[in-house]
Amino acid sequence: MDSPEGTALLDEIKNFRPQQILASGPFQFDYGSITNSQLTLVKNPNGVNADQVLFDRLVIYNGETPDVTPLVLAGDVDYATHGFPPATEKAFQQQGLRIIRPPVYSGPALLFNLDKLPEFRDKRARQALAYAIDRAQNGTVALGDSGKAVKYMAGFSDILVPDWIAQADLAKLNTYDHNPDRAAQLLQQAGWRKNGDTWQTPEGKNAEYELLFPAEYADWSASAQNVADQLTRFGIKVAPRSVTYSQQPIEVDKGNFQLAIQAWGSTTNPHPHFAFVQDLFTHNIPIAANQGGRGMGFELKQKTDILGEVDLEQLVVDAGLGLDAEMQKANVTKVALAFNELLPMIPLFERYGNNPVREGVRVQPWPPDNDLLYLNAPYGDNFAVMMIWTGRLKPV
Repeated sequence: MDSPEGTALLDEIKNFRPQQILASGPFQFDYGSITNSQLTLVKNPNGVNADQVLFDRLVIYNGETPDVTPLVLAGDVDYATHGFPPATEKAFQQQGLRIIRPPVYSGPALLFNLDKLPEFRDKRARQALAYAIDRAQNGTVALGDSGKAVKYMAGFSDILVPDWIAQADLAKLNTYDHNPDRAAQLLQQAGWRKNGDTWQTPEGKNAEYELLFPAEYADWSASAQNVADQLTRFGIKVAPRSVTYSQQPIEVDKGNFQLAIQAWGSTTNPHPHFAFVQDLFTHNIPIAANQGGRGMGFELKQKTDILGEVDLEQLVVDAGLGLDAEMQKANVTKVALAFNELLPMIPLFERYGNNPVREGVRVQPWPPDNDLLYLNAPYGDNFAVMMIWTGRLKPV
């Protein structure tokens, strides 16, 4: 690169301003119509599968749930992936829209800032809250039929757990069924005391906390409000506070929170390794450092009753290494058992899509609900994209 030719090449690269991207797929951007609110794709006749794709034009709308809801109701949208609240879903159904419920392999969880809340460093206190919160109620309030309570509390999707964990180990997982009496026992064992209707921490302070959640996520907002209501009735006063969705995870990473709602699991890759990364790394010490904080402040070297001393960081890395499936399953099982006991975060419910589809106007009826492609997460290898790409989705 020190040669004249290298310098000339570098200048050429720096000055390269293509008028269009080199699209290899079946669509290209309509460059003249791009706005902040929508993007139009037009057929790229030389792209891969262009001969199979039956649509010449796709309009993609930008925005979170409040932005897209009126577009769906107005009939402008044939498919949407947002987390619509139950009342909105009912309005869609009254219009005759079909609701498709693909698994998302993820959902909201309750996070603790252990650097600010030493009373929750005792795993029994975190376990107590898992017993105190009715997760089925939380999922129903947030998403109706698309909010399903997490059963196994293994750190990754209940759908995938039987594929990775043997039956003997599956039986070791605590399902933390809703049990306020058990929650009270665990808090007392951890040194908490009840003063009238209010729980007090081992330091004798009234248990009062703020819960941070992303404002624009309608399902997570409802989940946060419900968690706050349930715990307040239980005797732990929780005040929910919304922060715009783009800033809230940054505040979590910086440690500017007490309790927070953030994701558990992974919607973009089915291997449990990626779910564990989200659970233990993303808003925790390894990755939160990128924002200058420690996030949850949950140390990854822990002592467990079920496995003894564990290095969760190494186990999570090992869970995705190599081509030996049995070795991977062994490491996945270890992380799941440790997560289930330690509960660094409390998964609340597993989100299923409540994706409205409008049939018979621009698009023919979609495949039946039992089609295996609907097991693809809407935020991973999206089934709608795959159906368009292979010609299974057809225009009217």
